[in-house]
Amino acid sequence: MYRPLLTALVPALLTLGTPAHAASAPAPADLRYGGTNFGALAAESYKLAGLDGQFTDWLNAAYQKAGLPLAGGKTLTAGLDARRAALSAARGAEKDRLARETATWAHTFIKKVVPKFSLERGYEFASIPKTGERQCLLQSTIIAGLLQRAGLDAGLVMVWKSQSGQESNLGHVTSVLRLPGGSGDLEVDASEPDPTATHSGLLAWVGGGYRFVEAKFGQNNLITGYGRSDGQGTVKPAALTFLSLNYVRSQFDYYRGERATGGVLGTGTGKATAAGLASSERFLRRALREEPANALAASVLGNVLRKQGKDDEARTQFRAAGRLYAAQGRTPAGVQANVSWAGGAN
Repeated sequence: MYRPLLTALVPALLTLGTPAHAASAPAPADLRYGGTNFGALAAESYKLAGLDGQFTDWLNAAYQKAGLPLAGGKTLTAGLDARRAALSAARGAEKDRLARETATWAHTFIKKVVPKFSLERGYEFASIPKTGERQCLLQSTIIAGLLQRAGLDAGLVMVWKSQSGQESNLGHVTSVLRLPGGSGDLEVDASEPDPTATHSGLLAWVGGGYRFVEAKFGQNNLITGYGRSDGQGTVKPAALTFLSLNYVRSQFDYYRGERATGGVLGTGTGKATAAGLASSERFLRRALREEPANALAASVLGNVLRKQGKDDEARTQFRAAGRLYAAQGRTPAGVQANVSWAGGAN
């Protein structure tokens, strides 16, 4: 059962801020294009959509038509491998320049071959060949996968404050490239017109747990440090670890729960239905089994339970979500309201 598991885990999560209890960072998600994990994420999406084929076949064909070739490669995989070799041979400033160039190419390529954005369907790999739609998690996973295949250190982070200053409850995802020279990080976000973005509020693994942080920007949109939102200082980019594979998997299932037809948002029907809420609950519980520290999934599950009329379960869930947010360093206003309704976080 989910609730006892989460309840048991929360006390451990609350202690992660102290050096004595600091946990080792989970490995950042290996999302290399053409790799096992990338293939499994895409295959799961195709299976749920009842779609045959492989996503890599579609993207390779799109590369052939896009007119945005990487030097040395007639196919997408060959081009990325040629870029990997070029980056391996480069040194100093030239290596960083080539890394930036690769990020710009990936940003441009994804926006060209998948021009439409859809919150309702764009989180699924299957939505790209079916409807030509993408969304922040999916596009960031693909961009990180392309950069990793090219031999670069890249991954995903959650976003809670956009480059315009708008705050959300972890309502966005972006890919991040760590420059090989060690000078800092770059956000590569296909939701923005420019190749590098400046979303200031992020969530990633810092100091023994997933933390809300604020990026410190230097010239050319380079992130030179991350200030912890809980006031526990600033860390260098190398001390921040991108989202783990479990977190990425969890976030895909989160969106399946959030956007379920007739689910918590009433997607496709204009209102919630019993069947839709049951689907939302199923995917959100799966998201929390995959990553119990996914505070967003924990919070929205409380909304689902409340809509189902399960008020006692909803209160327990909201209190558990409140503890997760508190441990991670920031509690959004909407979550605070739900915790208050539930009678506090204790």
